[in-house]
Amino acid sequence: MSMIYINDKVSIPEEELRFSFSRSPGPGGQHVNTTATKATVFFDVEKTRSLTQLQKVSVRGKLRRRMDKNGVLRISAHDFRSQKGNRDAVLDRFVELMRWALKPVTPRKPTMPTLSSVRRTQDRKRRLAEKKRMRRSPRRDDW
Repeated sequence: MSMIYINDKVSIPEEELRFSFSRSPGPGGQHVNTTATKATVFFDVEKTRSLTQLQKVSVRGKLRRRMDKNGVLRISAHDFRSQKGNRDAVLDRFVELMRWALKPVTPRKPTMPTLSSVRRTQDRKRRLAEKKRMRRSPRRDDW
């Protein structure tokens, strides 16, 4: 049983992945018309035992565009002319995407604006207000 290591806490048995091979799009001559070199990997996020509920929520949230309505993640590769090359490429993409999806989100720390930036903003507002005041027509009591 071979394992796919995502990070130091998560590893997924290769039996939980399902591979599919089909004809690859694009140029390639007669070879591409007869062989199934495009590799697609399917990973059922909902049914896996390798991820905790919190990790499943994170993966569903970040990779929702690559998943179907049943919660199956689908990734394809057709960069190489061989089935093995595309299988390795799709596994690399899978590991990379899972690492990204499982990375914890660091909360943003709010910062205070610097004194100089506050002064620049105030000066800019003051100049703009003066410019607009000069555009107005003179009032009656100014005569």
